[in-house]
Amino acid sequence: MRLVQRRPLPSRLARVRSGGLLPLIAILAVLLVLITVRQPDFMAPPSLMSFLGRSAPLILLAAGQYFVIVSGEFDLSVGSLVTAQVVVAARLIDSDPSRTWPVVLVLLAGGLLVGLVNGLITTRLRVPSFITTLGMFLILVGAVYLWSNGAPKGGLSEEFRRFGRRAFEDVPGLGRIPYALVILLLLATLAVLLMRSDFGRVLVAVGDNPRTAELSGARVHRTRTIAFMLSGLAAAVAAILIGGYSGVSFQAGAGLEFGAITAVVLGGVALGGGRGSVVGAMLGALTLELLFTLMNFYGVSGALRPTVQGAIILFAVAVSTRRSTSR
Repeated sequence: MRLVQRRPLPSRLARVRSGGLLPLIAILAVLLVLITVRQPDFMAPPSLMSFLGRSAPLILLAAGQYFVIVSGEFDLSVGSLVTAQVVVAARLIDSDPSRTWPVVLVLLAGGLLVGLVNGLITTRLRVPSFITTLGMFLILVGAVYLWSNGAPKGGLSEEFRRFGRRAFEDVPGLGRIPYALVILLLLATLAVLLMRSDFGRVLVAVGDNPRTAELSGARVHRTRTIAFMLSGLAAAVAAILIGGYSGVSFQAGAGLEFGAITAVVLGGVALGGGRGSVVGAMLGALTLELLFTLMNFYGVSGALRPTVQGAIILFAVAVSTRRSTSR
């Protein structure tokens, strides 16, 4: 009897090219030194733990954005998704503690659903992801304004807000560890493990060369759709943390989509897909948060944040393009 073997993925597709993280780690170190010079107690455990807890939403969004970008697509809808979910959570919970966990499940399911819709429109209807997610951005903004009549209603319960505000107290050597940081560490570990699995290798292969990946047996459409769903799920978790930390506002997720993209690019991920690591994307988000903290300590206006993000994107893409053309 003749055995039929499935053709394996070519070695180039099976290999995950993580990119160099040493330059980014060096930038992180320099920023930490500059911040410590200005604010000596920043590296004290209570202050550092608080900073990491506040940075958790952007780091999670960067991880979610990474899955989409490394597959060769974009997701511009995550900022409006965060805002919509915070407003929806307040309206559904209406300060009733008993509704907290059902609403948390609704938010997670909603994030997955938005990601699924983005993925299906992009892959099945062949609408460019930039247009698809920009359209979803506008749909979510309009829908949440219409549903709330222009002003947030209801309120978040203390049980809901504890995810973003409370911490494990009296931890030896650290003082307190925010719940947001624990959630971040758990999800970051899962993201790293996912990228080391077969799915992660296929995801990078799809971003590198979709046609070759398809000929090698990869399900390109399904892989990219799952990437969008992971991005939506990350946005839902970020919304829960942001709602807990800062409360209900129509500005809850404003600009976060650009912050996540900037972090991913800063982390060495190629915007065209196929290169970069999820660790790099998350470190890029941490670097961005440190940079903004440094600007704040030195009295630089927060209005310059978009300018800084735009400059980082342009510089990183220019460097990446120069490296690609020189090979």
